[in-house]
Amino acid sequence: MRPTILLCMTTTANTRGRSAPRLLLNKVPEVTLWFWVIKILCTTVGESFADYINMTLGVGLVPTAVIFTIAFVAVLGLQMRLRTYVPAAYWLTVVVVSVTGTLYTDILTDQVGVPLWISTTVFASMLAGVFGLWYARERTLSIHSIVTTPREAFYWLAVLVTFALGTATGDWTLELTGWGPGQSVLLPLGLIVLLIGLWRFGANPVLTFWLVYILTRPLGANIGDWLATPADEQGLGLGTFGTSVVFLLAILVAVAYLSITKADVIDGATRPEIPDHATPSGDLTRERASLVAIAGLAVGTGLLLTYANNQPHISALDEEATTPSCSGDPASLSATEAHDHVQAAFSGDDVDQFRTLAQDTLGMVETGQVAEAKSRVTDLESAWDDAQSRLVSKDCVTWAYVDGEVDSALTAVRAPHPDPSTESGTLTTLITTLR
Repeated sequence: MRPTILLCMTTTANTRGRSAPRLLLNKVPEVTLWFWVIKILCTTVGESFADYINMTLGVGLVPTAVIFTIAFVAVLGLQMRLRTYVPAAYWLTVVVVSVTGTLYTDILTDQVGVPLWISTTVFASMLAGVFGLWYARERTLSIHSIVTTPREAFYWLAVLVTFALGTATGDWTLELTGWGPGQSVLLPLGLIVLLIGLWRFGANPVLTFWLVYILTRPLGANIGDWLATPADEQGLGLGTFGTSVVFLLAILVAVAYLSITKADVIDGATRPEIPDHATPSGDLTRERASLVAIAGLAVGTGLLLTYANNQPHISALDEEATTPSCSGDPASLSATEAHDHVQAAFSGDDVDQFRTLAQDTLGMVETGQVAEAKSRVTDLESAWDDAQSRLVSKDCVTWAYVDGEVDSALTAVRAPHPDPSTESGTLTTLITTLR
């Protein structure tokens, strides 16, 4: 995948009395196999590291988003100041933007309660708007012509939105289908393979690039979930921290290799100068046929998701399916029995996480931090919902018992005029069960 590209290395004359933008060496890497490998690694880190900071360490969704937004602004400022592509700076920016884009979608879903189909639609519209403005100003969407500051700004804005869109689309797919961590890898992987085949056949390279770029987000996220999921739930059991460490190390090794070998640096001195929006050796017939095929892929994917959604599965789109029917009655358990069953059936990591989030919320209630308590209890709700499938499979009755206590805590903390004593009572009861 080493397409012929334009690399402008000289300045142009003033046009109509206005100075043309300063031209830089191309600020992005050549699109090779290395590019896609590192992109997927970065995407996996975006999913697993965001979950580790937010849930495992208990920082919280909004504070984690604030931290990474500040980090994104800092690393992007460093990247934008450079005059040429530097692997370490470029891929550090991609890692940080992958985490940041993931968190923005998670906030809309978990904090604000925006349905995933709306998030997907909004981010898709935003991306279309970014591309529209980018093309109207620069007359190209090719990443092989990132040689001015405005183009680089459009590029990074598009990248940020693609990560948010990829997160929303991937999560919506899982919500519709109920697929497991291993099975969920197959759809984005299959679509990427087909798009690469269409690119080689003659599809528009800019269109196929950005479609694959979006799809690598759910692919990397699903790989991360598969690696982090416990082995008894068809995962590899590395956990979010272990997955983050493995992939960060892999990124470091790959970036170090590229920094030494310059294998992905675009050498403009050896490339012919062509219009950067042209398609060398393009065949309009093949391009149009490929466009029809891409539309067919979109329709086929929609039909597949519709079919999967109609099959029995636990789905957030089906409120009746979110509360599994247990063979026993959770009301038959005493508080002591529920506590003992929690300790016996559920993993220590899960219980520790739920207890920490409940204790944090209780501390905020006791100190009068109303908004903070509501934010923290949402983190508890997200963690509890994410663990539902594995907890139900281990002990459905105990899960239902604790689920009732979690719901009571959520209702008390989110009340329009919360009563501190009721909040403290429900949270204390939950903490006692989990202790």
